[in-house]
Amino acid sequence: MRTSKAQQAKNHRLIIQTAVDLMTQHGFEGTTMKQIARAADVGDATIYKYFPTKEKLVTAYFQQAIADAVAQADKTQGQNEFSLQERLQLVVESLLEGLLADREFVGLARGMVERAPTLLLGEQLPGKPLLQKTFLQMLEQAETTGEIAPCGFKPSLSGLLADYVYGVIAYWLRDTSDQFSNTTQMVDLSLGVLVLALRSGLVDKLLELGGFMVRSQLARLMQDGNGLLDLLQLARRGLGGVRS
Repeated sequence: MRTSKAQQAKNHRLIIQTAVDLMTQHGFEGTTMKQIARAADVGDATIYKYFPTKEKLVTAYFQQAIADAVAQADKTQGQNEFSLQERLQLVVESLLEGLLADREFVGLARGMVERAPTLLLGEQLPGKPLLQKTFLQMLEQAETTGEIAPCGFKPSLSGLLADYVYGVIAYWLRDTSDQFSNTTQMVDLSLGVLVLALRSGLVDKLLELGGFMVRSQLARLMQDGNGLLDLLQLARRGLGGVRS
């Protein structure tokens, strides 16, 4: 009997969550596709129709988490009255809230990618197209309403913002502060700095210098965290002086 789309979606989610639970307990290498299939109560061959490899299961987890976060943010009432910074933060905070229950697995998955970076070569970060589309819409709306200055690099900037989300996850995984307060502060400061730069028109000039340089330096700061909060505080104070 043919499986309905609703049942396929249910199986897709169930297999992912089962894989998360098993990999958290036994590790990536210690978990087999057969174990996942049997724990999820699907056929040994059926699981491969959904996910050809364990690596695809891991990337699918992040795609699902991001899709859930965007959907959750979209349901928030009154967001038409939100500022650009508030809308951006809403997506990031929704994602971190969704990842919290699986934080150990998220750390495991990130470590797996670091040990085998070729897993992501030739394809985008999981969920990046949706994040980029979501952020682009936010930037376009903010530009239309006059909240930010005209920006000719909105597609590039939305891509950098999508990469930034993964940097936030890396920072969050290393955050040992009470209730991840350092992550909350970092997100608030970094997005605040971005919005101030957008209002002043400085983002166009920064992106002209090279998105790769901006992305690589951000990733370095996100990973070690040394001086990042102080740097953002300084940047916010400086940009506040040129706010339009």
